[in-house]
Amino acid sequence: MAHFEIEPDIRRARTLSSDFYLDPEFFELSKEKIFERTWHFLCRESEVDGLWPTAILPGVLDEPVMLARDGGELRCLSNVCTHRGKILVEEPCKANLIRCGYHGRRFSLDGKFLSMPEFDGVENFPSETDDLKQVPLANWNGFLFASIDPKDSLDAFVGEAAEQIEFDIKMPLKLTAKREYRVNAHWALYCENYLEGFHIPYVHKGLNEIVDYGTYTTETFRYSSLQTGHDSEGKVAANYLFIFPNLMFNFYPWGVSVNVVRPVSPGETVVEFLTYVGDTALLDHGAGSDLHGVEMEDEAVVESVQRGIRSRFYSHGRYSPTREQGTHHFHRLIAELIG
Repeated sequence: MAHFEIEPDIRRARTLSSDFYLDPEFFELSKEKIFERTWHFLCRESEVDGLWPTAILPGVLDEPVMLARDGGELRCLSNVCTHRGKILVEEPCKANLIRCGYHGRRFSLDGKFLSMPEFDGVENFPSETDDLKQVPLANWNGFLFASIDPKDSLDAFVGEAAEQIEFDIKMPLKLTAKREYRVNAHWALYCENYLEGFHIPYVHKGLNEIVDYGTYTTETFRYSSLQTGHDSEGKVAANYLFIFPNLMFNFYPWGVSVNVVRPVSPGETVVEFLTYVGDTALLDHGAGSDLHGVEMEDEAVVESVQRGIRSRFYSHGRYSPTREQGTHHFHRLIAELIG
């Protein structure tokens, strides 16, 4: 397996080797080294009432977990019975305990084992291994995240970028739409495209008429980056927050669009779009008015890159120091976590 590293000085750096996107071994290694160590978006806290089943990054980690609200306290627990491995909660529900539908094992809402039929005489039972594993859970402005084994806190991953976003975090947000896009490209190629506005004048003609490319900025932080686009009047048209490795929070005057990039294989990715609206009157205006059209343009170019990097004549590229700081930062984090 080829070793790679990214030069810190963007003026001298070369991009990731094409092997990273094409070699299945790198894809498998990314699960352990990158996705198990980072935070993954679950839902808004306001969506959880009772027991709420989900999974951490379906298709890659595919770890069944549940959100369990016990009074005012919210926990993220393993959604797998500690007896024979059955999924415990299949649909959102309200309950005062968790009961396995296979053999009747019961747990409290904090994951503690309560009882089990026909287990009289079992030695050294129950033990801590009979409790449900509690998974690290964090809340950022009402957005819930979980991680298998976080490298750092969610605050560290979001970083100082959040303080610079011009958005009313107290705006009441309602989930109004969910949509999935299947992209025939590596997950990292999709993220790289998001991380730079360099392509906007060439790929997004409509968006380019709204966003002033000359004032477009990118700032990088420890595990995140923030892109800001202004309109012709100098007002913020959108803030694009990227949280490594695969989360995109797009702040518009009308609300927030969340994009979750889910790796499927080295050549296939599913991107989930979740639309949280605070002001419906602004939905059809500005940079966030045609998300589907912009997505179609992005998919076309990313899928073209996926085909192109297979060329025997391509292995690395170079970075624009003024326009590709976000992509360079992303590549450095990948190299750091994979080691």
